[in-house]
Amino acid sequence: MSRTIPILLLALFSPIASAGVETGSINGAEYRIDLPDNWNGTLIVYCHGYSPTPAKFDASRPSNMAPLALAGFAVIQSGYSAGGWAVEEALLDTEALRRHFIAKHGKPKETWVMGHSMGGFLTMAILEKYPSGYDGGLALCGPLASAAWFMERRVFDMRVVFDYYFPEALPNPAKAPAAFAMTAEMNKTIEALLDSKPEQSAAMRRWSGIRSNKELASGLVFFTFILKDLRERGGGNPFDNRDTIYDGTADDNALNDGVARYEADARAVEYLRTYYSPTGRLSRPMLAIHTTYDPLVPPWTPNMYAILARQAGSEALFAQQYVKRPGHCAISPAEMAEGLRQLREWKQSGRRPVQTAR
Repeated sequence: MSRTIPILLLALFSPIASAGVETGSINGAEYRIDLPDNWNGTLIVYCHGYSPTPAKFDASRPSNMAPLALAGFAVIQSGYSAGGWAVEEALLDTEALRRHFIAKHGKPKETWVMGHSMGGFLTMAILEKYPSGYDGGLALCGPLASAAWFMERRVFDMRVVFDYYFPEALPNPAKAPAAFAMTAEMNKTIEALLDSKPEQSAAMRRWSGIRSNKELASGLVFFTFILKDLRERGGGNPFDNRDTIYDGTADDNALNDGVARYEADARAVEYLRTYYSPTGRLSRPMLAIHTTYDPLVPPWTPNMYAILARQAGSEALFAQQYVKRPGHCAISPAEMAEGLRQLREWKQSGRRPVQTAR
């Protein structure tokens, strides 16, 4: 679906209405509720993506989900009580907010969960852990797989291979210091380094599937921060590549001979497995939408959930669609609205959405 389709497509669901705003805090997590004057009885539970710090909400400003509220939906979103890979906190905080909404405003006719990036991952986890509270979910650009698998094979391995070509340019991926921060200056420094060594940077781009040095640099800095975050949360390094064989370069022998090897800490491994390893067992429909090029969460990642759902016998309740556009979460509001429309129609008609390009 084209970006030119107006967001007022959302208005097809119900008449336009102004929305009242409620903000507050539950168990240390700030929240926002947008409730239209003519609420259509449907609740959207929105999960935000990865953020170094907990999200804050300003009631005087329009919500990022304002079009949904203007179309008659109630929208609630938690800022989570912690930043980073806050899956542990987000699951509890989002469920507490949903219960708060019901206690104050009554039980909705329908409840749908949706989110971008880490919020898409949370959409998957919420449908598996709290299915009775929801009618289904819309996972947008999310790493729909085991966190341990995705973080090791995408985030950790990218840093390990980068370190082979560019030693000591970034902190040790297993021991990034607590003071490490993502900054524009750091991104520029790594981009300049990549530009200065075109042969090595071309090898990194081919191996990672990332198209530009700018995207590669920002991704590497971001991934280093994530590795630091996960080490602090788990109390150690959760990644082990002692038995990993790397390929995809002009000289895989040299890469495997020279790449640094790391041993995982058992406690950290268990933490990441707990938050979260999906089962693939669904009792509510989930629609996933991804761009065909995503430098952070490659579009092959959600294929892992398709495998899990098939193994669990839930393949009839999971569908994927793709957007012909580059970028992480480069899914337009109109495409998001169409996904939600198809998801609701799926529940009503029982017809699973087809895998169509937009």
